[in-house]
Amino acid sequence: MNTSRRTVMAAGLAAGVAATSVGTAHAAPAHAAPGRTPTKTLFGTLADGTPVHLWAVANGGIRLEVLSYGGLVHRLDVPDRHGHRANIALGFDNLADYVAKSPYFGGLIGRFGNRIGAGKFTLDGHTYQLPLNDGVNSLHGGTKGFDKQMWHVEPFAGRSGTGLVLSRISPDGEMGYPGTLKVQVTYTLTARGEWRIDYSATTDRATVVNLTSHTYFNLAGEGSGPVYDHTLELAAARYTPVDAGLIPTGELARVSGTPLDFRRTKPIGRDIRTSHQQLLYAKGFDHNWVLDKGRTSHPEYALTLAEPRSGRVMKMYTTEPGMQFYSGNFLDGTLVGTSGHIYRQGDALCLESQHFPDSPNHPEFPSTVLRPGQTYRTSTVHAFSTR
Repeated sequence: MNTSRRTVMAAGLAAGVAATSVGTAHAAPAHAAPGRTPTKTLFGTLADGTPVHLWAVANGGIRLEVLSYGGLVHRLDVPDRHGHRANIALGFDNLADYVAKSPYFGGLIGRFGNRIGAGKFTLDGHTYQLPLNDGVNSLHGGTKGFDKQMWHVEPFAGRSGTGLVLSRISPDGEMGYPGTLKVQVTYTLTARGEWRIDYSATTDRATVVNLTSHTYFNLAGEGSGPVYDHTLELAAARYTPVDAGLIPTGELARVSGTPLDFRRTKPIGRDIRTSHQQLLYAKGFDHNWVLDKGRTSHPEYALTLAEPRSGRVMKMYTTEPGMQFYSGNFLDGTLVGTSGHIYRQGDALCLESQHFPDSPNHPEFPSTVLRPGQTYRTSTVHAFSTR
């Protein structure tokens, strides 16, 4: 390991996925009124007759709609500077498109978010082969990841917030991953205008885990056009360069002097057409940034995204060591969204808090190994405001 890697790891990256607890980033004040109990309606039916329900959650001026299929974020309504709410999350208006066409719109991703090179990793001397669904690589858990599974949903409402607890058991061998994994994900809306996601999991056999949310954001409103005028600040001095297949090389490179430098706020579109090899590989931004804070036990500041016309601002805080920023490069005009508009390249972006891509094949990266007796815990907070 070179000196730059040792320096970053010393900042807290080597902690891995196992943790005993995750604290509250921005708890609602004690006097806050309890949120309303989430509501449930039928959204559609799968081919095998399984009903899929839509759960609606509202609190702090925000409204969130989630499907029991895939734990998908169907809508996320957030007010602008004038108090007018708009849906800022891309999606479809019907279940069939989510099943057949979705590029992970709003997906709850697992067992392993992002790419694993050649769909293969070795753990405790045994090599595991995963489905190849991204060329020669495995992406977002394989051909039928968590975003394509049914989740059990339980609503809750209280003074700390209102939301949903989603759970499922991923059997040993599902998509090639070892161990029976018991997963629980909690979506909470607080009275302060925050959307918090808490992830937890346990296993009966050593495995790898990297859960995340794949919401496509456009703070001007879904279907409103490109996000290139959005501004982004990312608290990350390094990123993980990729090869032509978007698999990390293992290097922790400095962003200084590259188009990937977002340490100072700048429009997303300013450098996106630069002929930098990393942008050529990804057709834009589709990289993992190494957050300066490292892995933390409590959610800490990672980024600020803002949209000038609406005044909407989203800050993200996370316990995770990495952030995948994807600028919607592969939206190609073939998908019709919730409002009936066609989605084209750059019409949304994803900000996925995570451990690093292909971590099982890079022992120098923060570990994603989860063993029996350990509990996987991560948390991410999206704090909304206006300016």
